[in-house]
Amino acid sequence: MTDLYVRDVIIVGSGPAGLSAAIYATRAGLRPLVISSSAAGGQIATTDLVDNYPGIEDITGAELGQRLWDHAEHLGAEFEFDQVVSIDRREGGSLFEVVCEGGSLRARSVIYAAGASPRKAGFAGENRFGGRGVSYCATCDGMFYRGKDVFVVGGGNTACEEALYLAKVASSVTLVVRKDHLRAMRSLRDAVLSSPTIKVRYLTRIEGVEGDSLIERVVLASVDALGVPTREELSFAPGGVGVFVSVGQVPQSAPVCRLAELDDQGYVVTRPDMSVATPGLFCAGDVRATPLRQAITAASDGAIAATSAARYVGVLGD
Repeated sequence: MTDLYVRDVIIVGSGPAGLSAAIYATRAGLRPLVISSSAAGGQIATTDLVDNYPGIEDITGAELGQRLWDHAEHLGAEFEFDQVVSIDRREGGSLFEVVCEGGSLRARSVIYAAGASPRKAGFAGENRFGGRGVSYCATCDGMFYRGKDVFVVGGGNTACEEALYLAKVASSVTLVVRKDHLRAMRSLRDAVLSSPTIKVRYLTRIEGVEGDSLIERVVLASVDALGVPTREELSFAPGGVGVFVSVGQVPQSAPVCRLAELDDQGYVVTRPDMSVATPGLFCAGDVRATPLRQAITAASDGAIAATSAARYVGVLGD
């Protein structure tokens, strides 16, 4: 993929932020190249139902992501499937070099919208049984557990959404929550607590999962109302249980860590116009420090970043 052509803007990421940036960049007169390492829509493509995107009711995440992709492509955005390794300044600071696994590209500006990836819970056996009983996406893997028992680790919005989705297919869902309450928004809390299929275990964590090739035992560590710790080992037929981890995200900020300020959690700190310390670099979506990470806010970030990039390269006036 290496070439010497200097592009006005390269957009890293194909989630709502990156695709919105591609739409607004093309409308501003640029010909953006979008570098994608995942399906159209990024993480939203793994969401079963999106019901909070303004003006669009009852749409799957995969369909919403594909619509955004098709819109950008129809307007003239170009796409490459690759993994970005690093981003550096070159040519005395006037150009960026975007280094990918398949080669290098150069651009006058970059919009970095690579998002975040699921955070691991850290229990024993999590890595060993990854893809063989441990999952991070209910809509991706939930159907493998039809009629089986599943555990969901976490107490936030995403964990509750995962539990509700799995309740449609699994025989039982146990939501494992470290705290003594759910952190999710009220509508999700109410839905979880009223579900006959979902059981919530507060003040509990998964200590480990065990088995041969598939999970056969789930070990829970709990604390009762008096603060007394207990340990419980639950046994299942091989392949009869799944563990879905939903404990937050890790920002994919490593490729820009030398060019932008990061907060204490590794998210990119941006100005209101999505710019960072390095002129010509803009960050948008879940990879940046923001009080809300939703498809609509990511799309807004992308629109702002593209407009700022167009001004930076001189296509738009101030």
